[in-house]
Amino acid sequence: MGNLTGSSTAEIDAPIGRDPRSRVRMAVVPAGRGKRAVTRYRVLERFGTGAGALTLIECRLETGRTHQIRVHLASLGHPLLGDATYRGRRGTPSDDAALATLVDALGGVALHAAGLAFTHPVTGAAMAFTCPLPDRIEQILSHLRNRGR
Repeated sequence: MGNLTGSSTAEIDAPIGRDPRSRVRMAVVPAGRGKRAVTRYRVLERFGTGAGALTLIECRLETGRTHQIRVHLASLGHPLLGDATYRGRRGTPSDDAALATLVDALGGVALHAAGLAFTHPVTGAAMAFTCPLPDRIEQILSHLRNRGR
């Protein structure tokens, strides 16, 4: 989640490599210094406007780099809720104590793999798995949907 502006669908095609300032982080790096990484995203729902606005998005990965979604979205200035590693100056909105409590209860990042599909490496069979949104993320969404009422 983050506040993404503009089109409701977009693609981020930016190489990812080790962050030169931190060995534990990845970063978008200049061409030739990292591996190609492509993230397609679609805006599903927007919550609020201005600095405290948040957005629910769906990401589809063309590549599978370490922390790819987190790095790509943070590089646009839209880090995931609960992401202490990549949030930069934009963390949890401080003007909403209830939201801050829900994000703390996440115990991590507001990121969920709703589906995974791949070709089995031995049998060649198409494999697909889905998983519903966890309650802790549903609670955040419910709060965001109700706070403007």
